[in-house]
Amino acid sequence: MKVAIVTAGGSGMGAAAARRLASDGYKVAILSSSGKGEALAKELGGIGVTGSNQSNDDVKRLVDDTMKAFGRIDALVNSAGHGPRDEILKITDEQWHAGMDVYLLSAIRPARLVAPIMAAQKKGAIVNISTAWAFEPNAMFPTSGVFRAGLAAFTKLFADKYAADNVRMNNVLPGWIDSLPEKDERREMVPMARYGTADEIAATVAFLVSDGAGYITGQNLKVDGGLMRGI
Repeated sequence: MKVAIVTAGGSGMGAAAARRLASDGYKVAILSSSGKGEALAKELGGIGVTGSNQSNDDVKRLVDDTMKAFGRIDALVNSAGHGPRDEILKITDEQWHAGMDVYLLSAIRPARLVAPIMAAQKKGAIVNISTAWAFEPNAMFPTSGVFRAGLAAFTKLFADKYAADNVRMNNVLPGWIDSLPEKDERREMVPMARYGTADEIAATVAFLVSDGAGYITGQNLKVDGGLMRGI
């Protein structure tokens, strides 16, 4: 039996990842703040917790419930919501702190709890759903760009620490994905001339947690139709 936790998994890329992993034979445990994650988990034969990845207590409840139900955790997929947006110097201290919660700590909190479990198993994989703009930030998404650059640094440090325990962490960097409203000007930025699909992101996540990716850790994989080619 393989077991996967998906945070912010009630909709969008998180939900697509949960569906894909369930189809690949994983028992899934889903955290979402809307209640949609609980409903999806029930549909997929897993367990769901309604709560926030910005709450250590909610994340701990998710991990504890998963271990009680299944006894192991093989994969963790950290998805996220949307943080504050404004002109760069109009963003308040409170908004910067909110952005850090949404984009950085939302991945660190579950990893802190799950990594020791995976290390004891001598196997596990964590994938953080980041953004194509993590290294070349865009003014449209300022707090995302800043804190997901931090997430890339965290991922490399985590990989250094846990590689010898066969516990891996990688980031997926989606470009324009169909879980967002489609706009012609955004589509025209993309060499492939289309938005990506949430299912394509889910397939990438599924690969990165699979044994086929067993020698990949500390990486940032762009899935963006060529948008950030070579950057």
